[in-house]
Amino acid sequence: MRALPYLLHRVATRAPEPTPLEETSDPHGAYPRLEEAQIAQLEQHGARRSTGPGEVLFQQGDDRYDFYVVLAGKVAKVDGTEGAPRRIAVHGRGRFLGDIGMLTGQPAFLTAVVEEPGEVLVVPVDRLRAVVGGDPVLGDLILRALLIRRSVLIGLQAGLRIVGSSYSPDTRRLRDFAARNRVPHSLIDLDRDRAAESLLRRLGVAPEETPVAILGGTTVLRNPTTAELASRLGLRQPDTEERVRDLIVVGVGPAGLAAAVYGASEGLDTVAVDAIATGGQAATSSRIENYLGFPSGISGSELAERGTVQAEKFGSQISVPSEAISLAEDRGNHVVRLGDGNALHGRAVVIATGARYRRLEVPGLAQFEGASVFYAATDMEAMLCGGQPVVVVGGGNSAGQAALFLASCCPRVHLVVLHEDLERDMSRYLASRIVSEPLVELHLHTQVAELLGDAALREVVVEETHDGSRQTLDAGAMFVFVGMAPHADWLEGQLALDEHGFILTGQDAGGCSEHEGRADIERDPFLLETSRPGVFAAGDVRSGSIKRVASAVGEGAMAVRFVHEHLHARHDTEIASGRR
Repeated sequence: MRALPYLLHRVATRAPEPTPLEETSDPHGAYPRLEEAQIAQLEQHGARRSTGPGEVLFQQGDDRYDFYVVLAGKVAKVDGTEGAPRRIAVHGRGRFLGDIGMLTGQPAFLTAVVEEPGEVLVVPVDRLRAVVGGDPVLGDLILRALLIRRSVLIGLQAGLRIVGSSYSPDTRRLRDFAARNRVPHSLIDLDRDRAAESLLRRLGVAPEETPVAILGGTTVLRNPTTAELASRLGLRQPDTEERVRDLIVVGVGPAGLAAAVYGASEGLDTVAVDAIATGGQAATSSRIENYLGFPSGISGSELAERGTVQAEKFGSQISVPSEAISLAEDRGNHVVRLGDGNALHGRAVVIATGARYRRLEVPGLAQFEGASVFYAATDMEAMLCGGQPVVVVGGGNSAGQAALFLASCCPRVHLVVLHEDLERDMSRYLASRIVSEPLVELHLHTQVAELLGDAALREVVVEETHDGSRQTLDAGAMFVFVGMAPHADWLEGQLALDEHGFILTGQDAGGCSEHEGRADIERDPFLLETSRPGVFAAGDVRSGSIKRVASAVGEGAMAVRFVHEHLHARHDTEIASGRR
């Protein structure tokens, strides 16, 4: 049995014992109670054992831990291992412990301690993955609960702690990475929190060494690189040994996730990499309401998490951050070189790097980016707004979804749209909801002219495009969703691109005079194939794509079908030429 720091703290400080524990209520489905038949089913994959008071089942920061079902007694989930830890939840008979990170290889963000002795069922995580993948009813119940718990932890700002100035670029970098990867975290702000300096002194950290990331209450990383933090958080780096993969997927948004799922499920040795996080732009959407199969909508982050678990279940290896910086050829295979100096070798490549929102050409914009100007509207950005009025810039679905989401937590949302027709680029159902939402103030044929503030944004000056008149809007934050720029600059000179930098595919790519590297290929390019045989493009980065989540998923799946055809044709050619 391991000692628990917060219990030792209670003894040392003679703190009073807590009041008798009651089970945490479950209004959102995060803590379902398993039926006897479901427990019996899980028991086939694990073993029972008794528990004693104060026993730690797993501790915050543990890299590997098991799945526990409480059979008797009570177990508390606790955040923090020093000072005054918080109880997050208490579970009794029939409830289980853990969150989605246990399926994706992340460390524990909470500690589980036995408060009332009893008995637990212990199921190894590998066996749990088999249950989740093999039983649609029980698996979906467990998976959904684990996903909801991650959202609960994010909302409670539990888990990882980042200590630094909110105005520091490195602090913003770490927070952005944690938020995009759905890592529960909190910021201890050196500029606003009086306890920050005393915490740094206890940890032996000098102010110039900040920001620091604290994992498990004891592990301190001084201004870590994004890759270092990702490694400690279990966001695994790919195996870069020089074996040749069947399929390399570059970019893990909806299209890339679909390619990873279908590639791995159909027996291809698949690795997928992304420079930032899984989910792409879709993961920054608070709610996607027109995606097939989710009539009440689904958040982009939950869709990304489900896709990630699904891809890894089939054996796809996913790694972030792993930025692709070049594409080359080597003895008939493709080589994707990464920013860390490593390289991946594959027989086929699907490029699904997506697109990013363009920056506004407004003087001083860079001053506020990351602190007051954002290109995503998730729970993290909403918390940073602090109940202030905000400005959303853009006329598409992403801007509309962001405006409605922010209206639930901000006193006023100004939606600034350059053109006059809200339904020109936005779905009708979304435009109707915006018009009827009293907290959203619509500014048509209007553009942003100036940003005002000191360390943080205070006001946004907007200009009417017809007559040039100006208006000053109070705003603590601005959210930008204007235009799309493809993530394809790393492919310049390697693949055929259109005039806007999107990747050409199919006949458009095959007919490009600058890329006639198909002389030894006795076939026309496949529909999603680029100017280089065996390299495919899917989703928003592809020229002519629809720029919708559903279409991106479809293209990712379709690309894998063409990968199979390419590999079969390559196999036949090698046999005919005597290379096999």
